Amino acid sequence: MPAYFKFLTIMAFHVFQQEKVDVALIEVGIGGQNDCTNVIRTPVVCGVTSLGLDHMSILGDTVEKIAWQKAGIFKPSCPAVTVPQPGDSLRVLMDRAGEIGSPLQLAPDLDKYNWCGKPIELGIAGEIQYRNATLALQLCRTWMENHTRKTRLNGVHTSNQLKPTPTSSEIPLAPLFDITPLYAKGLKQCQWLGRNQTVYREGITFYIDGAHTPRSIEQCVSWFLQCANKEREHIGSQEVARVLLFNSTGERKSETLLQPLMSCGFDAAAFCPNVALLSVDCAGKN
Repeated sequence: MPAYFKFLTIMAFHVFQQEKVDVALIEVGIGGQNDCTNVIRTPVVCGVTSLGLDHMSILGDTVEKIAWQKAGIFKPSCPAVTVPQPGDSLRVLMDRAGEIGSPLQLAPDLDKYNWCGKPIELGIAGEIQYRNATLALQLCRTWMENHTRKTRLNGVHTSNQLKPTPTSSEIPLAPLFDITPLYAKGLKQCQWLGRNQTVYREGITFYIDGAHTPRSIEQCVSWFLQCANKEREHIGSQEVARVLLFNSTGERKSETLLQPLMSCGFDAAAFCPNVALLSVDCAGKN
């Protein structure tokens, strides 16, 4: 029996083939270069989201080392898209793209697209989602163009004819295009449970997020303060208590993740363990 994530990866590929899916989005488990998902030789397009410090014992202790690992998913002649990155990690992505022969582009700001007079509406809250949304638009656009080209050529696969990333100091911007009603609908209706999620119940509001890196925790704090302060204004003079429910797994340093949360003004905190214990009383009842 392979390791758990490797087993899930093999099972996913099997299900995708059995169901004859039109398109499969494969997300790496850890890193990219040596990840078990990195067995697809000719992907249609690759994307790298905002990088942060995570799994450092495996990927490296700097964001630049992590970027090198992430860029391992790039393939020759396969287009790749990324977003602005911290430190010098964008340069690392560019260098690896040039070495591999993968044309890398930078997704433009979301508000630069032609929204045809309509407001930008995202189904997932949080400022970081603007970068995720523009990356998603570019990945979808590239896949659609490739699909259309293959259809015209009766299924013959061809590259997108983009040139490899130049060795200049500037990464080329991905092209802008009109946001059609279908694109806008997809962004508006997109949901990701557990990511910047708000759940309302009578007398209590849950703000749920799975942030687990210093950068994502900072984004989480920004989102929480904006939403919670707005709700407090709506409630008025009614007394409100803020309670933190916190859990951290693996090798992550809880003190590093907790530090940004200090600015949220929590009245109490509860720390949840990762191990569930079963206790049995003398009567044999659970």
